[in-house]
Amino acid sequence: MKNFIKLFSLALFFSFLTSCSIATGIFKAGVGVGVFLVAIVVIIIILIVVRASKK
Repeated sequence: MKNFIKLFSLALFFSFLTSCSIATGIFKAGVGVGVFLVAIVVIIIILIVVRASKK
C-alpha cells in the first residue's frame, strides 16, 4: 500500500508539471494563431481595397 501511495503521489506531481508545460504551449500557440489570423484578415482587406480601386 505504501508503494502505491508513493507511486500515485509521484504520478500526480509529474502530471502537474506536465499540465503547466501544456498550458504554456497552448498560450504560445494561441498567440501564434492569433497573429496569423490577423495577418490573413489584413491581407484580405488589402486585396478587397485594391480590387475595388481598379474598377
